[in-house]
Amino acid sequence: MALTRLGLNQSINLASNITGTLATGNGGTGATSFAPGKVGQVINGTTTTEVVTSSSSFQDTGLTASITPSATSSKILIICNMAGVGKSGDGFVTLKALRDSTDILANFENRGGDTNTSNTNKVGSCSFTYLDSPSTTSSTTYKVQVKSNGNSYAQTGDSNPQSTITLMEILV
Repeated sequence: MALTRLGLNQSINLASNITGTLATGNGGTGATSFAPGKVGQVINGTTTTEVVTSSSSFQDTGLTASITPSATSSKILIICNMAGVGKSGDGFVTLKALRDSTDILANFENRGGDTNTSNTNKVGSCSFTYLDSPSTTSSTTYKVQVKSNGNSYAQTGDSNPQSTITLMEILV
């Protein structure tokens, strides 16, 4: 391909003066054909609730959001950050994610730190990203639960930071 210099102080508008595929360095995608999914809707849930439990059974953390998919083929992209996770004693914290009552990420975090002492350990934040296929057009609720493992308590939301869950419907 031949190049033509147009002269000083002249520019080329690559977006309107070139046909074909615009290279990624010039703002294009670099792809010649594809059918990406589109985001149908975005739902966000937050909580600043502190939950402390010594139970070995899962407890709700208060972090929840509901979405109603527009088609059974839709996927739900879940982006979650559980803040203020900590524990006391010689056990550890376990978190899991659910779609309604179904485990979708069982035990996505088993955190402890200094587990051989009775010290309190502030783990910090635990996050996950997950692409779910609920195959429904009914309202669907996603939530995070916590439990304690060992002779200790587990907590989320220590000092009341904001935890978030974002649900994105990906149209297929």
